[in-house]
Amino acid sequence: MTDRTIIAIEGTDREHFLQGLVTNDVRKARGGIVYAALLTPQGKYISDFFLIGEPDRILLDVQTDQAASLVQRLTMYKLRADVKITPTPLSVTSGTGPMPEGAHADPRAEGMGWRLYGDGPAEASTDTDARRVANLVPAAGAELTPDSFILEMGFERLNGVDFRKGCYVGQEVTARMKHKTELRKGLARVVLSAPVPSGTPIMTGEKEAGTIHTVSGTRALAYLRFDRAEGEMSAAGATVTLDRG
Repeated sequence: MTDRTIIAIEGTDREHFLQGLVTNDVRKARGGIVYAALLTPQGKYISDFFLIGEPDRILLDVQTDQAASLVQRLTMYKLRADVKITPTPLSVTSGTGPMPEGAHADPRAEGMGWRLYGDGPAEASTDTDARRVANLVPAAGAELTPDSFILEMGFERLNGVDFRKGCYVGQEVTARMKHKTELRKGLARVVLSAPVPSGTPIMTGEKEAGTIHTVSGTRALAYLRFDRAEGEMSAAGATVTLDRG
């Protein structure tokens, strides 16, 4: 995957440092992989990534266009902690089918396949969007934006948040959304009678019900207002129906 950057988090405080910042329990990454995000204090999305625990470091796999700003933000939080944050030349390959030796199953959904980290050249994946749409998985810059709340984007279903780990940045807002409110908006998969561009509004009559995001064939990811997502919907002349499969 040529659009990913792998950052090494080293030092004796690396696990404790990340544990107080990210949405998932970093301890689960020991010898494995977890999916997590960094949020603002107001609970809004900054970045999502994978954490891979190795004996002497934690690898952080993030979309390349977020890497520099994420390193800058993590460095700001580091203060006097014994932590070293360094981009690496490592690459990641993603695929489906039999899992290669040393690879990790993608923790977000079984249908997302596996991820393999190494020193070889990155291999571009041609079916990533199709896999994401099929498994209701958002992506940075597409569905995940600075206005996103991770529970609306399905992070609980995608194993990207832990409600028992203790405090992290944005935890109070996320916990309140989990326990005290019913989500009125969120990510859903829809079926289109014809392809439409990403960003197309979804309408129910004269009211806007949401927005089309990633499109794969006749299916797409959409951000919807659930109270308006019943009955007949349309987008740029195409009929839109909820995919409940």
